[in-house]
Amino acid sequence: MRSQPLKGSNLTTVRGINERLVLHLLRIHGKLSKAEATRITGLSANAISVIFRALENEGLLLRGNPIRGRIGQPSVPMMLNPEARYYVGYKIGRRTFDLVIVNFVGELLAQKNAVHDYPTPTNTLQFLDDNLTPLLDSVNLSKDSISALNIAMPFELWSWTSDFDAPVQEMNEWRDFDLAAAINNRVAWPVTLQNDGTAACRAELIFGPPLDVQDFVYLFVGTFIGGGIVLNGGVFPGRRGSSGGFGPMRIPDEPGGERLVDHASLVVLEHMVAQRDKQLARNIYSQDVDWALLEPELSQWLNRAGRSLAHAIVSALAVIDFEMVVIDGAFPAAIRSRLVSSVESNLDTLDLQGVVRPDLKPGHFAYLARAVGAAAYQISTEYMIDQNTLLRETPSTIFKS
Repeated sequence: MRSQPLKGSNLTTVRGINERLVLHLLRIHGKLSKAEATRITGLSANAISVIFRALENEGLLLRGNPIRGRIGQPSVPMMLNPEARYYVGYKIGRRTFDLVIVNFVGELLAQKNAVHDYPTPTNTLQFLDDNLTPLLDSVNLSKDSISALNIAMPFELWSWTSDFDAPVQEMNEWRDFDLAAAINNRVAWPVTLQNDGTAACRAELIFGPPLDVQDFVYLFVGTFIGGGIVLNGGVFPGRRGSSGGFGPMRIPDEPGGERLVDHASLVVLEHMVAQRDKQLARNIYSQDVDWALLEPELSQWLNRAGRSLAHAIVSALAVIDFEMVVIDGAFPAAIRSRLVSSVESNLDTLDLQGVVRPDLKPGHFAYLARAVGAAAYQISTEYMIDQNTLLRETPSTIFKS
């Protein structure tokens, strides 16, 4: 068995981690004074002063209003500068495209969406060509203002084509197509590509309300079902970048298929509604559709998806004792709430011996979770602490100065 060699940290690395720690904590708390940052991090007051000054000079931090009324000099809280960085997120889905611009604190500045029958390399690049510059212009941002363009898409887009009625030959074009390289030829910014479920999970972790748990499952219901996994407070992408690809999970005793994707996916609802109204069925992917028009199929699907997701959650808990399950999807908040309630009710009926029932929470980004999460990639990897990727070092080695 090969062991990993232990490595020490040089001063530059330590300073970098300490700066990430301060940025990470500011993202969680919103504002921190030097005294608060010193207390939380365990760093010396002088170290915090140096870090605050460096980050402010770099344009990453802003000074808040002084807090008066205490003994001594007024305390000046620091906060993240929303205008420090801007990112473009591009979600390529089996039924939709989403293009967004997000600032350093996760505020959505602009978005463009489109519904399509199926994605091809050609229409994917055409959507970007048609909409990127107008989207930047709509918020008065120059191309020089953008720090990166990040893509979120399902891996192996050519798979499961029969499930969403896409032509095999055209979808097979994705097998040998280098999308990141093609987009790199169009823009001057760094381009990354990640799994769409992992990206949606990242949006929830970084830009959602702070969670008091370190390990949770994130489930996202889109055309198919996907999601992500958070371990030790960070997104765990896995060896191939697609941890949390829950679609193939086996679901017992459910007519219509033995996989989770056969039940808890919007394409299933689409097919159910299509038996009554094909045009209405395709409209479920539009952000403007009135979901009340999808009844009674909607209620039937919510019950079916809730049962299947409850089984999948128990299976996940048997592997890792997650503290929480977050459920989101490409639908309105009211539908998300109904789905969470359905999962709760179905968990009540299952045998939970040997596992601890987790808290169930709704997500916060709905349709745009995957595009917003794509935009957040550099924030996660360059400006936050990820305990899953740190070297084996004691907390005192990492954080003390």
